[in-house]
Amino acid sequence: MTYYVILTIHLLCAFVFIGTVFFEVLILHGLHGRVSRRALAEVERGIGERARRLMPWVLLAMYGAGIALAWQHRGALSHPLASPFGVMLSIKIALAISVFGHFLYAMHLRRSGRLTGTRSRRLHLSVFVHVVLIVLLAKGLFHLAW
Repeated sequence: MTYYVILTIHLLCAFVFIGTVFFEVLILHGLHGRVSRRALAEVERGIGERARRLMPWVLLAMYGAGIALAWQHRGALSHPLASPFGVMLSIKIALAISVFGHFLYAMHLRRSGRLTGTRSRRLHLSVFVHVVLIVLLAKGLFHLAW
């Protein structure tokens, strides 16, 4: 597969994942207190069910493509402190690993019945901050230098 195809797969999956996180944090959580609890619970349940069916595939493709992209830059990653690109890419990868850890932790909490509304909101907010930083780093990789 060419670099462009891998990058396109990675970006499209990132759009879906990041868009979902943005929607949940900025739109859905903003409805608390404006919409009845019952209606909001139904909407959140419906979105959650759809996301649980779709997101594993999106994450699989996004992380798979991300690993393939990282392999293309293995030279920079072998000496991550040698260049701004290597530093930013290493931080971006660390944040992506942390996001995946959040996802696994949320799945564990949900399966054990301990995923409360408060925990879910905190996880979503943390992932939101992570993905904003990842996007900024992704844009900076080819444009920032020091």
